[in-house]
Amino acid sequence: MEATEESRAQGKITDVPGIRVGHQQKSDGGWLSGVTVVLPPAGTVGSVDVRGGGPGTHETDALDPTTLVSTVDAVVLTGGSAYGLVTAHGAQRWCEEQGRGFAVTGGVVPIVPAAAIFDLGRGGDFNARPDAEMGYAAAAMAGSQAEGHDVERGNVGAGTGAVMGRGKYKGGVGTASVTLDNGVVVGALAVVNAVGLPVVEFAETTAGDFAGFNPRDVPGPPLNTTLAVVATDAVLDAAECKRTASAAHAGLARALNPSHTLADGDTVFCLATGARELDRSTEAARQISLITLQSAAADVVRLAILDGVSSAQPVTTPAGEFGAYPGNVR
Repeated sequence: MEATEESRAQGKITDVPGIRVGHQQKSDGGWLSGVTVVLPPAGTVGSVDVRGGGPGTHETDALDPTTLVSTVDAVVLTGGSAYGLVTAHGAQRWCEEQGRGFAVTGGVVPIVPAAAIFDLGRGGDFNARPDAEMGYAAAAMAGSQAEGHDVERGNVGAGTGAVMGRGKYKGGVGTASVTLDNGVVVGALAVVNAVGLPVVEFAETTAGDFAGFNPRDVPGPPLNTTLAVVATDAVLDAAECKRTASAAHAGLARALNPSHTLADGDTVFCLATGARELDRSTEAARQISLITLQSAAADVVRLAILDGVSSAQPVTTPAGEFGAYPGNVR
């Protein structure tokens, strides 16, 4: 089940029916940060795979396939490092108001996992970081979007304060999708805040931009993270979502060098809306269906990351100058 030539267009995560995205950000008055909410339809199954050595996450344990609840009500990607994880509380409050969540006596408990990038101080003010109200606003914006809406890219949402290449270049939000021959749609949204650079930069090296790098040349540790959300309209259980998130990390490694370092919090979520059945008529058919989908997940994560690199715009703040990446990554 290869992707057709016609389906190889860049696309966007909202090509997966029912998926919506909302951004909120601030980039003045000492700010350079924001939050992005990916809002799936009710009943969407989800999981996550955290590979980076310095993750900032919230409620990811709830997405383990062995836990009680397999569904996800929203995924929050945020700036502000660990401080920014409070944005999930705002998104959770919005979900509760909409009656979205795990039903319990007296109401619902929305399942809202989150992951953060490090962007503290990049606008000049270390204390300028997303809060619960910003998370609420991003969720509300996502909820107000039309089916299949366009997704803003670049210096928006959680990508507002993102950088890469040890802070030399601006990073940002990117997105991509592919439609397989069986009609299954696989999309991704990425926030590129990498310690490394696009792999295309390193065709003749083995250690990326860290070859010959003297750590004494920088004033502090390289604190970075690349985040991604993979979404599909296929029917997957929580364990299959977990495996898909794991496979999608290959796309991150293909796009950025280095990746999954001690200083990165690289995290991939997977959401499956369950609108389209895979071929499970035989064990061989089941395996081929899942392998094809998971291969596509890696492909769209790679494309989403490169889209984020290409879409990012240069920024100058009191904390420094972050230029646009000069290379062609398309």
